[in-house]
Amino acid sequence: MTSHASIWSYAASSYLPAMMYEIGNGAIMPVLVTTATHLGAATEEAAFTLALLGLGKLIGDVPASWIAERFGDRRSMMGAACIAFLAFFACMVSRSLIELDVAVTILGITSSTFYLARQSYLIEVVPVWLRARAQSTLAGSHRIGLFIGPFLGAAAISVGGVQAAYLVAMATAIATAVLLFVVRDVERHGQAQPSGAKGVRGLTILRAHGRMFLTLGVTVAAVSAVRQSRQTVLPLWALHIGLSPTQTSLMFGIANAVDAALFYPSGRVMDRWGRLAIALPAMIIMGVAMITLVHTHTFADLTLVAMAMSFGNGIGSGIIQTIGADAAPIDGRRRFLGIWRVFSDGGTGLGPVIVSIVAGAATLALGIVTIGGTAFLAAAGLAVWVPKFTAFATPRSVRAHRRDHRPVDSGA
Repeated sequence: MTSHASIWSYAASSYLPAMMYEIGNGAIMPVLVTTATHLGAATEEAAFTLALLGLGKLIGDVPASWIAERFGDRRSMMGAACIAFLAFFACMVSRSLIELDVAVTILGITSSTFYLARQSYLIEVVPVWLRARAQSTLAGSHRIGLFIGPFLGAAAISVGGVQAAYLVAMATAIATAVLLFVVRDVERHGQAQPSGAKGVRGLTILRAHGRMFLTLGVTVAAVSAVRQSRQTVLPLWALHIGLSPTQTSLMFGIANAVDAALFYPSGRVMDRWGRLAIALPAMIIMGVAMITLVHTHTFADLTLVAMAMSFGNGIGSGIIQTIGADAAPIDGRRRFLGIWRVFSDGGTGLGPVIVSIVAGAATLALGIVTIGGTAFLAAAGLAVWVPKFTAFATPRSVRAHRRDHRPVDSGA
């Protein structure tokens, strides 16, 4: 390890490509509901279309670990960006709801490969005492993309209609692939996998860490369900109270500005005071905001609640990736991360599905309140299980590990 390592040395190889990739997703997120409804979807069917992003990630998680091992980080991400370009195009030209659903599912699958490869890379190149900052900055780069994307999408919509948002996404997907092609990776200072790691099978990892997956893994699924539901309930509630697509995009952009501003402070807190110092407040704030959301009726009050929800989401930036990195074994890391992402992305797909099912059976408001209650259950699970499976859960455990392993505080 080198004591002068800084997270900013990984900006061009990790954070910039992730930000560029997410700009495209941010541009289309507010208009997917509009596209689905224009193709004849009811409210609950539009919610299901958004849920397919998470379900696609779930489908792609385990194959993503094999792809990253087989083709390497850079080529895997380049391929994912190119396929995303085609999927964005397919969304734009869809003439039926099923065509749109297939394209959205493919977008989820490509995201699995893109982000698993980048997470594994950061574990290898970043010293352990910078791990939370590195992972939260990676998550923050996603949020910056989500902040920029809706504004670019809104500007494009004002000129060329709803389909113009998909053109923005297509352009950023190609830009991501080009960037990955021209930028070189950096020297590794983290925990590299041994040469035999590629031979470790997923079933072996699952057996060795089964108790952790059934406890902390299930808890992380609940965390993901709450966080992904934010992307679903905001546009659905905006549509419910009669906001226009441009207003919805603007609301998303303002809320994502709050989200994007908090990733680095979040990482510093986790590196200094432990993972629970961020994980618990994040879930509690999001739970309260979700329940409050159903009492909003105008653009102004919806935007205020969306900002509060984004605050909770933003301070939790990178928490799932960081806990996964803490728990991952060196031998067979990518296989472990693939299974870990099955739980986290399983929750990502489950959250919007819960909203869709409850909205269809009762009301949209009840579906949103149900997800708000899930946030409090997730907080309880984190409090119980995180200390059992990571050495960085609390201030005391972080101090102990720093005393034994950290050479010099870089201040990065």
